[in-house]
This record gives sequence, structure tokens and C-alpha cells, in this order.
Amino acid sequence: PFLRLLEAQLQDQRRKYDEEVEALKKQVDVTKEQLEKQQQTYLQIAQLSPEAQVEFGIQQEITRLTNENLDLKELVENLEKNEKKLKKQLKISMKKVQDHKASQAMVLPEERQYDFNMEVAVQRKEKDFQGMLEYHKEDEPLLIQNLIL
Repeated sequence: PFLRLLEAQLQDQRRKYDEEVEALKKQVDVTKEQLEKQQQTYLQIAQLSPEAQVEFGIQQEITRLTNENLDLKELVENLEKNEKKLKKQLKISMKKVQDHKASQAMVLPEERQYDFNMEVAVQRKEKDFQGMLEYHKEDEPLLIQNLIL
């Protein structure tokens, strides 16, 4: 049983290794293709006149900026969709809160007093305490020095 377990683990690791090697080979092939294209482009640019090289550089920069602009537009569209979705969820949540408040208004006065006390208790729990002492932030070094002494 133990030997079979080890064998299964070894086969699993071997499979993962083979998958990684295959993925890396594909990545190397893609990188080689990109390098070849860049070398061809560089050779073509080297044969151009200086003015044509500048023109080509400007065209490349325009293309890069256009692609970047399109990516940013897509990002803005996605963010706007997300904003609309969140606003819709907020409206639904606000409606639920209003409905809850309306149902609470119909509760008997004794029960409302009890609910009010519960809200106060929750507010006290949410308060952020810094410690037993109250001091200004700029007095902190002096306070620490006095505590040490």
C-alpha cells in the first residue's frame, strides 16, 4: 500500500513536470517568433533613411498609444458596468432598510424601546478605544518618555 502511494505520487509529479515542460516549450517558441519578427523589423528599419526611421518610430508609438487607449477604454467600460451593478445593489439594500424601518414603526412602543437600547449597545461596541488614557497625538512622545521614567 505504501509503495503504491509513493508510486502514484511519483507519477503525479512526473505528469505535472511534463505539463510544465510542455508549457515552457510553447512559451519559448512564442518568444522565438516574437524575436524573429523584431529582428526583421529592425533590419527593415536599418535600411530606411533617417527621416523614414523617425516616421516609423512615430507610427509605432501611435500604434502603442492607440492600443493602450483601447485597453483603458475597456477598463473604464468594465468599471462603469460594475458601478451600475453596485448602485442597483445599493438601491435594493436601501429599499430593504426602509421596509425594515417601516415594519419596526409598527412594533409596540415597549418593544421599540427594547430595540432602541439594543442599537445603543451596538454603537458602544463599535467605538474605537485607544486605551485608558486620552491624549493628543502630538503629546505621544512625551507620554512615552514619562511612562518609561
